[in-house]
Amino acid sequence: MTPRRAIAALPELLISQIAAGEVIERPASVLKELLENAIDAGADNIEVRLEGGGIRRIAVIDNGHGIPRDELPLAFRRHATSKVQSLAELESVASMGFRGEALASIASVARTSLRSRTAEAKHAWELEGLGAEIKAASGSQGTTVDVRQLFDSIPARRKFLRTENTEYGHCVTALERIALSKPHIAFRLFHNDKATRHWRSGPIGQRILDILGEEFLSQSISIEQDQGLIALQGLIIRPAFARSRTDQQFLFVNGRFVRDRTVSHAIRQAYSDVLHGDRQPAYVLYLSVDPNTVDVNVHPAKHEVRFRDSGAVYQFVLRTLSAVLAESQADAVTHTTPNASAEYSDHTAQGAGASIPPPHFGGAPASGAGPATHSNPYRHQASLGLRPQQSGAQSAQNWQDFYAPLPSSTAVSEPSAQLAPSTQLPEQYNELPMGMAIAQLHGVYILSQTQQGLILVDMHAAHERVMYEKLKQAMDSRDLPCQELLVPVVFQCAETDVALLDEHHNTLNELGLSLSALSPTSIAVRAVPALLAKGDIEALVRSVLNELQAVGGSEHLARQRNELLSTMACHGAIRANRRLTLDEMNALLRQMEITDRADLCNHGRPTWVYWSMQDLDKLFLRGQ
Repeated sequence: MTPRRAIAALPELLISQIAAGEVIERPASVLKELLENAIDAGADNIEVRLEGGGIRRIAVIDNGHGIPRDELPLAFRRHATSKVQSLAELESVASMGFRGEALASIASVARTSLRSRTAEAKHAWELEGLGAEIKAASGSQGTTVDVRQLFDSIPARRKFLRTENTEYGHCVTALERIALSKPHIAFRLFHNDKATRHWRSGPIGQRILDILGEEFLSQSISIEQDQGLIALQGLIIRPAFARSRTDQQFLFVNGRFVRDRTVSHAIRQAYSDVLHGDRQPAYVLYLSVDPNTVDVNVHPAKHEVRFRDSGAVYQFVLRTLSAVLAESQADAVTHTTPNASAEYSDHTAQGAGASIPPPHFGGAPASGAGPATHSNPYRHQASLGLRPQQSGAQSAQNWQDFYAPLPSSTAVSEPSAQLAPSTQLPEQYNELPMGMAIAQLHGVYILSQTQQGLILVDMHAAHERVMYEKLKQAMDSRDLPCQELLVPVVFQCAETDVALLDEHHNTLNELGLSLSALSPTSIAVRAVPALLAKGDIEALVRSVLNELQAVGGSEHLARQRNELLSTMACHGAIRANRRLTLDEMNALLRQMEITDRADLCNHGRPTWVYWSMQDLDKLFLRGQ
């Protein structure tokens, strides 16, 4: 048996080193804390100098307010700060830092010096660690924090650091996150005395361009939604250009980079049926909320936040992004810029959303310019079915009526007959965004001529999306039909799951779920949505409860329903080698023009590509 040890107060240095373990993981952690202090000091110009990837040295020089001589020792003391003085200020904190632990933690694991000068001081003052003597020094207004030999005194922590290049990459990432949140501040980065980054102050669009590049801007959609207490703006990638990596996902809450599962879940859900395979969305989003409704004092590293009403935030982000992604198809077809602030649209390219660069066979690559701006006078007159009908036709009364495959058409005996119609667009169709069909290619693609070029449509993928969206609209336009279970499904669960039944009673009813508690640890399922009654009911309910627990809302039922509708639409869509008449092809083009997300099929594949006349001329070297 281990002998008893007496309770004793820990030494101040050990306390700081323990605290540093929560805040200081690697050089990038040190850089983040120092940058946040510089921002809180009112700096508009910050210089960063690294050596050895930040392992040997990290220096941050700012032109902020500076620190008076008599306050320099307090800067190294734990829980000494100028950011907050009361609980009320902590609950609505707007500064980047507020815990008063950063410099004390850094000084406990590295050699740290602090030089600062205020506007009133005749010269700067310097202090090398807590307990050292304050010395006069030269320097302009602002503060310089110089950190050297990180973790030299703690070999156990030092051995977990990676190579200099890896640590330098993490430092660059930390700087990019800070720079994206503060475009009004100029940043310069030096590594081993070599300049590697220089971002001037300016509008947010320019900062995004500097860090993420022109390609990201040209492939993105602008977001701007404000509802008073909550607002969202930024850029999200068009689904056709989603990535296999997650390195371009930036979320800022009140100017602070965070990783929040509530908002991340809402973003993934908004992209749920427009991404292909394991592709990941890229985004730079700025969420603004009332500081009193968000708690940033969740983790010492301040990477996490907690919303007072996470369900409302989730729904706001989900609906905003879903609406923009749905509307982006009209932008892709008509080649217009989405409604957005000027600082975004100034740098957002006008390329067609679903259009991918056309193939080229030698010579210069073809450009990806989209068709000229059009407006469709028939946009609100297209029918629910594929074949043209009179506007105002009676809508189907049941969702099953929308699931009707195209009736068989008479096959064309001579292939040349499909190429017979004139390639001149009729006068009444001059302003149709998707143009007019002129032929069917190998029973798979539709060739459509526009006023400015040529569109190639994958007819199965396009019809699949049209049917899918119609099925969803039909289901959403009426109450979700429920099915009472003849024998209730009973399963064991945690007590916290049973507590959710009362807390989210109305939400569960709206989702079509009838649940009741049989005991403190068991739940009975008595009714479920009719469309999902044949599935794994227990797994379905558990998933819904998990989402309610995590984010205060659930889209699991909608995802399950949409997966079924997507399968139905896929099987009901026209297949390859199905001969279509020109009327049928044009009816499909008109449906695409009024269908949300019609630039991508249900599985995230493009449904059409576009070549302008300039693109086609380049393929044949015309005018060269």
